[in-house]
Amino acid sequence: MFDGLLMFGHSLVSFGTPTVIAYALLSSLVGVIMGALPGLTATMALALMTTLTLKLPHEEALLILICTYVGSIYGGSRSAILLNIPGTPASAASCLDGYTLARQGMAGRAMGIATSGSVLGTLIGMFFLAFFTPILGGMALKFGAYEFFWLALFGVLIAGTLTGDDPLKGWIAGIAGLFIAGIGQEPQYGYERFSWGVRDLAGGIQLVPALVGAFGFAELLTAMKSRQLPVKISAFDTVIPKLQDVTRYWRTILRSGIIGTGVGIVPGVGEDVAAWSSYAAAKRASKEPEMFGKGSIEGLMAAETGDNACVPGAMIPVLTLAIPGSAPAAVLMAAMIIHGVKPGPMIMIENPQFVYDVVAMMLFATIGILIYGLVLTKALVQVLRVPQHFIVPIIFVLCSVGSFAIAGRLFDVYVMLAFGIIGFFLRSYGYPMAPLVLGIVLGDLLEKNLRRALLLSDGDLTPFFTRPISAGVAALIFATVGYKIWSLHRKSRAARSSTSERS
Repeated sequence: MFDGLLMFGHSLVSFGTPTVIAYALLSSLVGVIMGALPGLTATMALALMTTLTLKLPHEEALLILICTYVGSIYGGSRSAILLNIPGTPASAASCLDGYTLARQGMAGRAMGIATSGSVLGTLIGMFFLAFFTPILGGMALKFGAYEFFWLALFGVLIAGTLTGDDPLKGWIAGIAGLFIAGIGQEPQYGYERFSWGVRDLAGGIQLVPALVGAFGFAELLTAMKSRQLPVKISAFDTVIPKLQDVTRYWRTILRSGIIGTGVGIVPGVGEDVAAWSSYAAAKRASKEPEMFGKGSIEGLMAAETGDNACVPGAMIPVLTLAIPGSAPAAVLMAAMIIHGVKPGPMIMIENPQFVYDVVAMMLFATIGILIYGLVLTKALVQVLRVPQHFIVPIIFVLCSVGSFAIAGRLFDVYVMLAFGIIGFFLRSYGYPMAPLVLGIVLGDLLEKNLRRALLLSDGDLTPFFTRPISAGVAALIFATVGYKIWSLHRKSRAARSSTSERS
């Protein structure tokens, strides 16, 4: 514990230069703005910023990305409270009480609550990130090829189960991601798979252009499809949070912080699930459950604390297992690999300082959103007045230039466009994007560990089910899939019986 404090102090000192502080404040501001603009998600913000930070040293590049991540999750509450439009999916739960408070003339108070909840949620998640990452990193050293195969598969399946309304569509999206990850030369013999004679496809699908397309260009197409109405921003009072709002609901803040961090650790689930889970738990435990949805301070505090605590929580599996806890964390993990940082079980042995660097980066991001939430709110909300036809071309240019800048290949721009169109149609039919992204990210991990495991066992499958940890993860996968199939069957049977009774 003492060594951890020393390394955290070293990280704070090393990041305490004027240049780094300027990067942190500027990138937090960019994150808040992109999070506040409806349709520009945290994943999209990270994908774009990844392409713009390729030439920077890895410490500064990752600081910019983490500050953008935290800022964009927080920024979504601005439009949720003032316009009843969640800037990011994570802020959807904040609309229920935040916009109601704004209509009651308490928009400033609502934004103050959102700011205090976001800051405290991130701080709670940071504590667990600093405390649990070394512990889980030590446990992960016991994992072998068999365990990592099941973990990769579990990440894809659980993301498909918990995102969206239909787990079957989530699983289809996840399997599609695994298929996309298999395009190109296979790692052992260089045999081309699914390239159909196209030389560019033989090199595989690069992750960042695919993510920029799926979350950037697809968002633009969705925004263009829905006509933007004139924005009317509610007048608001002071945004300085009241101390009694924080002290009165300290149990809600602590509970939501723990729930948000726990949800973040689950692969591929994300901040929106953390917000709704925290909101539901707060409503069950509240002394005034009837106020939820009608302007509840406690409800808004729970939602904002939960989704922001999920951000550091999602970093725990990234650092210890190289398995992202959310779609934005998947982009962040890809950026780490691009910049030469190797997340995974060996990180606490090879580079333990980096874990505390990430915690320090989160702290700088938290200070950034606190400053913008208290000082620049009235100026920042004017960004919501920017017409859509100004924003869309700028973002499209950034998507194209960023995709091309990764490797200087025009083919990557085509990949971005293709994934944007595919993502647009998948969303139109209710297919979630998180399992698709997790499939692309974890496909390589799954394949390499499957090959390694079969080589170690000489083709024998029994170690996948006889090793204790491997058997436990496999049982969890089969139980999750079996329960979901049984639930779907029960709902279908109930629907048929109710239809027959009405007829």
